[in-house]
Amino acid sequence: MTFLSPLIAIALLSFVGYLTSINNDTVRSIYVLDETGLLSETFKTSDQTIYTQLSEIDLETAKTLSNQEQAYGLLHIPDSPLESVSELIKFYSEESPSLTLMSSLESKIENKLSKLKLQNEGVDLSLIEASKSNVSINQETFEGVKSSKIGSLMKLAFGGVAGYLLFMFIIIYGNMIMRSIIEEKTSRVIEVIISSVKPIQLMLGKIIGTSLAGITQVAVWIVLGFTFFIASSFIFGVDIPQAQTSQEVLVSEALSNPESNDKIQMLFNEFNALPIGNLVVAFILFFIGGYLLYSSLYAAIGAAVDNETDSQQFMLPVLMPLIIGVYVGAFTVVEDPHGTISTVFSFIPFTSPVVMLMRIPFGVSIWHQLLSLTILILTFIFTVWFAAKIYRVGILMHGKKPTYKELYKWLKY
Repeated sequence: MTFLSPLIAIALLSFVGYLTSINNDTVRSIYVLDETGLLSETFKTSDQTIYTQLSEIDLETAKTLSNQEQAYGLLHIPDSPLESVSELIKFYSEESPSLTLMSSLESKIENKLSKLKLQNEGVDLSLIEASKSNVSINQETFEGVKSSKIGSLMKLAFGGVAGYLLFMFIIIYGNMIMRSIIEEKTSRVIEVIISSVKPIQLMLGKIIGTSLAGITQVAVWIVLGFTFFIASSFIFGVDIPQAQTSQEVLVSEALSNPESNDKIQMLFNEFNALPIGNLVVAFILFFIGGYLLYSSLYAAIGAAVDNETDSQQFMLPVLMPLIIGVYVGAFTVVEDPHGTISTVFSFIPFTSPVVMLMRIPFGVSIWHQLLSLTILILTFIFTVWFAAKIYRVGILMHGKKPTYKELYKWLKY
């Protein structure tokens, strides 16, 4: 599966993309019977939708014609006063229409009716258009460092990706460590191994070995995924150079627009302003520290039970701090990265790998990062000692589902 998983993933994405392209290529034919004569120009034919205007026929004839021509639907706008026509518009179709299409039709009709009502009241639409203003507040610190909403989004994106990767890595490979220990415990192989190795050494070997296997697997997925992606582009006829050329044209057009050029320049400035070196180093250290911390707990759970079903009672207390860290990062750090809640949870070792990684892009002093990392490492050392206590007793226990009270007794052995 290490080698097949990227192939399956790329094949699935290619298949979904193929189905999406088929759906996008579908051309819908919509007949429009506008008895008011006010909205006909609102509906413009596009690549995906062809509008056919009907006139001088009644509704029943229009419905029969639409059905005979196998049109996607018939939009009927009755001859009614402008104030009440919006409540009488109907769309007839053989099947339930697309939500996207209906939203698009409603938006077009609403905009047109609003303009017509304003004109009837004697309002000059050109004055309304001229009165519209786009406000973009410039952001700057008291020290003169400029920032923007784009920079905040970039910082949020880095923190979110880092937290998500850690969360998924812990769940996938933490469970792998737990299952591996349960398998060795069930087959009694561990009773032979434990006779020549200390429990803490065996547990650390299990954690480190599985971690390296996980890193190797992820690396293989990245390499093979990129290779399969290139191969699939040739198989499915995707012209990558042409796509790149199209992107270059879009970029050149954007650069020719002064407003777009300013936004692109601001984007590059915000990216250059990010503490890239600090982010990379912190991500590696907190990622490793957080993974090792939770892996030791998974190893303790695997040693305490005989099967995965019994492990469920211990999983929630282990995963709960990690889930809380994700929610704090997503809902609190975004609004107030230097607030009390964000700061406190960035020092709690069970949540700091996620919360601190999301705070660092917004600016966290180095000594705060080092203090949080130190607490995380010390907690990992304590957790390994704690888990080894359970590990050395649990790996030899069979046939009974342990309770929290029994686990407490094991810690005193």
